[in-house]
Amino acid sequence: MTPDMLLVSIGNTRTRIAQVQGGKLQPSRVMDNADPGTAAAIADAAQAGREGGALPMLLASVNSAAAEKYETDLGRAGVSVMRFGRDVPIPVRTTLEDDSTVGHDRLLDALGAFSRARQACIVIDAGTAVTVDFVDGEGTFHGGVIAPGAQMMLDALHERTSALPAVRLAPEGIAPGPTPFGKTTPQAMTLGVSGAVRGLVHDLIDRYAEFYGAYPRVIATGGDAALLFEGDELVEHIVPDLTLIGMHAAAELLEQIDEVSEE
Repeated sequence: MTPDMLLVSIGNTRTRIAQVQGGKLQPSRVMDNADPGTAAAIADAAQAGREGGALPMLLASVNSAAAEKYETDLGRAGVSVMRFGRDVPIPVRTTLEDDSTVGHDRLLDALGAFSRARQACIVIDAGTAVTVDFVDGEGTFHGGVIAPGAQMMLDALHERTSALPAVRLAPEGIAPGPTPFGKTTPQAMTLGVSGAVRGLVHDLIDRYAEFYGAYPRVIATGGDAALLFEGDELVEHIVPDLTLIGMHAAAELLEQIDEVSEE
């Protein structure tokens, strides 16, 4: 059984944390990286998880600047931090040419998805960027595709043109209306980028299924996953805590490896 610990997943814009207690992953909490109180809130969560001292912390990050700042602040608070890729390996087999360059979140999402599905799966992470990756029936990560996220596309439309406005991705811009046509410029932009992401994902699902010879389980995560894929006919599960689930699965596998090596 994995020891009690605090898992911290740092994304490009948000940080998600959850405790492991009694070997079980507890409900998560989400914080904004731009909030100056985030590091203190993480330290408080670590201190609150154990009497007489802080919980050990296992951290994964795709945002090096935020991770380094948090580590510095947490070190001052007396919290011990271990980091995937630097202190702790990610126990995932890959077919990549160089797996040292792949994002830790992609590998952990793949591990989290496979630990739940126990079969081949396609893993979509819809956040600042969109990744669509394939994991085979043995849990091997084959790689995938990286594309701009929906908000990044909206930002690019505004920044690279003289007339298109700044628009935030929001449910009301994506909600289906009586016609498929955007009736305002912001709505047209939002429908365009959401359609681009969904169209990309649907195309890749078909291509990956053709490669594999069957349609794998399709699992989505990320800050925009529910907004873009709720009710989608091809996306079977939306799992907000997928990276944390993968971190927990990695900790369990590493614990088992340590136990075997000690025998």
